[in-house]
Amino acid sequence: MLISEDHLSGQEYQKVSELVEKGNRAGSSKLLLNLVMEKGSQAQRVMWESFVKMHHSLRKLGTILREIEELGSDPINYMKVGQELSEIPSHLKDLQQKHKETLRVQTETLRVNTILIKEKVKIFQLVDRYAELTVISNVRDRTLVEHELLARGRKHEEWRVKHLRKELEKIRTDQLFQSSFSQKKSKSGNSAAVSGVPGIGKTTMVQKIVYDWATGKIYPHFQFVFSFKFRDLNTINCRINLRNLILFFYPYFGNILGELWKNPEGLLFIFDGLDEFKDRIDFADNRRNTEPQSMCTDPECWCEVSVIVYSLIQHKLLPGCSLLVTSRPTALHLLEKAEISVWAEILGFVGDERKKYFNKFFEDQMVAAAVFKHVEENEILYTMCYNPSYSWILALSLGPFFTQRDRKQQQVPKTITQLYSYYIYNILKNHSQEIENPRDMLLKLGEMAYTGVSQKKIVFGNEDLIEYNLQPSQFLSGLLMELLERDDSVQSVVYTFPHLTIQEFVAALSQFLTPDPGEIGKLLSEAHSQEDGRFEIFLRFVAGLSSPQSARPLEEFLGKFLHQTTCRVIDWVKEKVEEQIRNMWSETGKRNLLNIFHHLFESQNKALAENTVGSMETLSFSELRLTPIDYAVLSHVIGLCDTIKHLDLQQCYIQCEGIQRLRPVLHKCQELSLRGNKVGDSRMKLLSAALRNPECKIQKLDLWDNALTDSCAEDLASALSTNRSLIDLNLCRNKLGDSGVKRLSVALRNPDCKIQKLNLFGNDLTDSCAEDLASALSTNRSLIDLNLGYNKLGDSGVKQLSVALRNPDCKIQTLHLNYNVLTDSCAEDLASALSTNRSLIDLDLGYNKLQDSGVKLLSVALRNPDCKIQKLELFKNTLTDSCAEDLVSALCTKQSLRILYLGLNSFTDQSVPALRHLILTCRSLEWIWLGWNRFSSNGKRHLESLRESRPGLTVSV
Repeated sequence: MLISEDHLSGQEYQKVSELVEKGNRAGSSKLLLNLVMEKGSQAQRVMWESFVKMHHSLRKLGTILREIEELGSDPINYMKVGQELSEIPSHLKDLQQKHKETLRVQTETLRVNTILIKEKVKIFQLVDRYAELTVISNVRDRTLVEHELLARGRKHEEWRVKHLRKELEKIRTDQLFQSSFSQKKSKSGNSAAVSGVPGIGKTTMVQKIVYDWATGKIYPHFQFVFSFKFRDLNTINCRINLRNLILFFYPYFGNILGELWKNPEGLLFIFDGLDEFKDRIDFADNRRNTEPQSMCTDPECWCEVSVIVYSLIQHKLLPGCSLLVTSRPTALHLLEKAEISVWAEILGFVGDERKKYFNKFFEDQMVAAAVFKHVEENEILYTMCYNPSYSWILALSLGPFFTQRDRKQQQVPKTITQLYSYYIYNILKNHSQEIENPRDMLLKLGEMAYTGVSQKKIVFGNEDLIEYNLQPSQFLSGLLMELLERDDSVQSVVYTFPHLTIQEFVAALSQFLTPDPGEIGKLLSEAHSQEDGRFEIFLRFVAGLSSPQSARPLEEFLGKFLHQTTCRVIDWVKEKVEEQIRNMWSETGKRNLLNIFHHLFESQNKALAENTVGSMETLSFSELRLTPIDYAVLSHVIGLCDTIKHLDLQQCYIQCEGIQRLRPVLHKCQELSLRGNKVGDSRMKLLSAALRNPECKIQKLDLWDNALTDSCAEDLASALSTNRSLIDLNLCRNKLGDSGVKRLSVALRNPDCKIQKLNLFGNDLTDSCAEDLASALSTNRSLIDLNLGYNKLGDSGVKQLSVALRNPDCKIQTLHLNYNVLTDSCAEDLASALSTNRSLIDLDLGYNKLQDSGVKLLSVALRNPDCKIQKLELFKNTLTDSCAEDLVSALCTKQSLRILYLGLNSFTDQSVPALRHLILTCRSLEWIWLGWNRFSSNGKRHLESLRESRPGLTVSV
């Protein structure tokens, strides 16, 4: 459109196109946009007109266009929407400047707990340390039945893939109040909710938003921003109004707040950490609409803090103002009925964002590269470091291994438990001299942490420390971040672990430090029975701490772990593994078994694993979505088994990482089902490598519906030529095509190929590959079952196959040619083959276009005593009574015939006598299906009555 109206020259178009061809679509877009903006309003209008024509295929574009329509804006000026500075009275400008300066000072630095050095915290500039996070403009499941970190980690790979495909709708922090992202329109103001698991960066993101506003980078249309932490609001134990709430945290506003109430559209309120609020705010509570005291409409009205927050979010208090609320996913259900316009979720680090974090963390870029390389190679560590706090723990724990020469490379942590052991080890190394009895200190701390895990409590006060006989010390401040909380009269100190998983680890550690293990088995079983997943990571840590590799560094400072506890933990894990193996057939059972395998992996106890799963014959995780972490754990477990007879991973969303993790152990399986995984050609190369392994035991491989094409055929053919174990290969419903099957045929001609059963149903085959297949059938000594159904071989293809069937060396016993557009033209060749072939016992010709004349020719062949047919399928052809006599006459001579399918044809009552004769005469017949023909009710009764004369025979009409 731009070219046709002479807004864009041929040379300019060429530059834009070249960038696209080189794969730089983002650069191409920027260049095009810059060109359009330079050319003025007419070119810009053409661009927006082209957008209107495209909006049906681009959902976000349609939303933007609707927003422009609602605003009544000229589209040329759309990009300036929300960017204009709102007018502020001159007497408020000084106050605004002071407020911005105060917020800038509060937010410009980032306090990071270092632990590895003597400084308790290290101060960084926020802009230097802040790592961009991926935020998506929708919220995933708001209810979880497993540990939040696991649940999000489990789905993170799926969302990462969508991001790489550009299917995810990302949202920047400066877009949280744009109506193009709104799911619910409100005339009285905008509210945005941002969710994220613990440690994902919600609070740091809020800090960056406040800092960017204070420095004039975002939201210039907001005159004032007020930011609150729910953790701070917990210290207010009396009724208060909005005026005094603001003055409590921002006292310099004095008596000027009344002026602000006059322009609520210029106000943004931020509330961080809804999940930490002590008072419940439930927007689904209908009583809020009927009880006046639960609603506040006046900023001077005295009420509970929860009522102020509720009323602001619902736009009943200062209607027109904007709200931002952050929360963990588990508290999101509280907001489901709230007046939320924009929902967003912090996805965490995606792609290169992880690497950038480690580069920022370490000043020495060689150390950063070495640490990240180790993380990247360990799928368990890599997947979970989508979470910034987890990346922080990784960096703290792994850093010393790559900076200290006395640390050996083989000691680098491989499991999550080992990682956290070194995290605590480094704290002890720096702080143990300050404490007389670190074992006793960690025991008390762990008991408090365990209570917190069981009660879902992550914030602790001085009263909690006193209850567990703990005293604040430098060690505690190294392990716990001190936060200044405000009470009515004095500032109080509360404590929280840097990350929920650290709290869970310390809780698990305390189980090994207690002088009396007591009923630890009962405690673990009760924790395991909790269905909300709160104890899942805790249990993994307990299992992991029974491993000497995890215990050894801690025992250097804490003394030996109680042997009795370790033994009881191992016994509990053994009991749970055996219990879940018996109950693995339901979806819940499969998921529970997988969780227990994670416990086994963390324990790194080879003897335990061999005793529990070493003799397992079947492992089924079908239709369970597995992550690369799960595959890494599964690979570890299978590696400890003697032989897995059957590994069922159909529809498990196995990706390239999954195949890579499993490749070292796949050769141990006898039956491997990967049905419905869309494995694709690239991953098939990895599978083929496993098949070429000299120790490969795979006998049956199911690759039904895996998006395979001729591109992988050469690798597969190479594997078939060298493999000595594979006898059953299912390639049904792929797209190998003629060229792919030609390559496979070369392998089938190899005398070392042991394939006995090959399924090529639905592979886009035509007569072009028939000659190669026929050549393979003529020479192969092992292939006895070949499925060529649902292709387009046609008469000419079957004629070529018939030549191979006449070869005395052909060993085919079962041949499926259904759905192949066959007509009477190929009947003579087929009949000739049937007359001479001594091995064929099962022939499927269903769903073709054979007519009476063709079946009459086949009937002549069936009379031949050399024909050994036992199962004949002719349903859904074009057969009538005209061929019935010949067919029945021939089949009556076959005392080998067991199964006959003649349904979906046009037989009538005229054929009933002949069919009755066949049923009574052919004593070997076990099943005859005649359904969906044209028999009358009387004819059907005559045929069904024969069941009494032939017990054990199934007659279906």
